[in-house]
Amino acid sequence: MATHRHFEVSEVGDVTVVRLTDRKVVDEANIQELGKELFGLVEEEQRKNLLLNFAGVGFLSSSALGKLITLDKKVKAHGGKLKLSNIRPEIYEVFAITKLNKLFEIKDDEAEALAAFQS
Repeated sequence: MATHRHFEVSEVGDVTVVRLTDRKVVDEANIQELGKELFGLVEEEQRKNLLLNFAGVGFLSSSALGKLITLDKKVKAHGGKLKLSNIRPEIYEVFAITKLNKLFEIKDDEAEALAAFQS
């Protein structure tokens, strides 16, 4: 399994739980690297179901949102599902303003998101 600089990975059944560890996801170089690492989970490690836990993230740039949209497309192309959890209200507001809360399935916490994979 590859090592990841920007997140921790664990398995819960057939779901790969990705806990983002960067407090701020704003620096362009870091966003590119984060995207590459996330895409690698899907494309190289063949992980279909991803849950991104944002509990540790306090700020997310619009460029990072673009990476999430691309990740969603890659996951769907591989026949999987992407869900997000633990998004702080101030970050969720950005998802709502951009209507990305309609694209992504966002749950309050990790347990709720994991349960949603079973339905």
